Amino acid sequence: MRKIMGIFLFITLLTLTACSGNANNAATEGASSTTVSDTGLSSGTASDLTEPSPPKDLPKVAFVFATPIGETGWNFEMDRGRIALEKELGVETLAMDNVAESDANRVFEELAQNYDIIFGTTFGYMDAIVTAAEKYPDVKFLHATGYKTLDNLATYMGREYQSNYLVGIIAGKMAKNKKIGYIGTFAIPEVISAINAFTLGAQSVNPDVEVSVIWSNTWFNPTAEKLAADTMIDYGVDVLAAYHDAPTILQAAAEKGVWGSGKDSDMNKYAPETYLTNFIWNWSPYFVETVKSIIDGTWKTGSYFGGMKEGITDIAPFGKNVPQDVRDLVEAKKKEILGGTFDVFEGPVLDQTGAVRVKSDKPISDEEILSMNWFVKGIKGEIKN
Repeated sequence: MRKIMGIFLFITLLTLTACSGNANNAATEGASSTTVSDTGLSSGTASDLTEPSPPKDLPKVAFVFATPIGETGWNFEMDRGRIALEKELGVETLAMDNVAESDANRVFEELAQNYDIIFGTTFGYMDAIVTAAEKYPDVKFLHATGYKTLDNLATYMGREYQSNYLVGIIAGKMAKNKKIGYIGTFAIPEVISAINAFTLGAQSVNPDVEVSVIWSNTWFNPTAEKLAADTMIDYGVDVLAAYHDAPTILQAAAEKGVWGSGKDSDMNKYAPETYLTNFIWNWSPYFVETVKSIIDGTWKTGSYFGGMKEGITDIAPFGKNVPQDVRDLVEAKKKEILGGTFDVFEGPVLDQTGAVRVKSDKPISDEEILSMNWFVKGIKGEIKN
């Protein structure tokens, strides 16, 4: 917002009049921007008048996505956070999608010549963003799901496993034949911990449930996703969950009358009769607070790991056919998570071999969650890197 102060001095009377105008937000496909300047002047006698402080220069912020932003999913929710950032702080932002991991280094370095803050939004950008951060120390870089930090490079991730535990409770209650399928993208810690939490949630209400996991090895490939869904459905699962942005797997399950769960966004509209729920993201709080701290000069590097309590992750509204008693179970457990009285990976937790991975007297650490490379007992499938 641009504030214009007008001051008219008369011989014996001082009158101060202020008027405000509005700045426009412009949004185009792949890029949008807002510019803001702000000056202020206090009223008083002529002897009190001083020059206003110059407005702070607002940073330019870029977001880089590996796949299309789309209408649902991880990128879509990230971009909603970007738009919220524009509206709340008035900063100029740019969104670039379809940036392949192989081309990420070039893109990051080109953006660093014109932007002050750069958000990388996928794990596969890690090495490229580290290289760019080393070359441009005055630019702040934020990387989603990675684990490498520098003085000007921080990482951010959400505790999606908390929400996925709740989704697992619903899946466990709805799996009458005790068979659940889960289609993973890549065998990386964030996906593994989400699948483990989902399984623990299902087991909490259906101890003998079997969760079968297969990997699509893609973030976005409708053909491969449909093939994986058909494979699981042919196996006879009652519930099919997936770690995929597109609704392909959810729709495939609906076609065969199988309960389904999506990812990242509310996907109810894609399968209204068979939809259960899924974990969802809200990145606005993190994006706004992070950029604010950079503007204020209080930002420090580190690894952010926000959860349900911080409003970063939650579950979508229940599907219309989820029974009320199941909803009540989920809401009760959600209150425990929010209140800090329940930890998803509360020990003892056993892995597929029966070995104790989390002891009852020693809570799992964030570092262990963020580097998880094992499946809990009850999962049928392998972790293939």
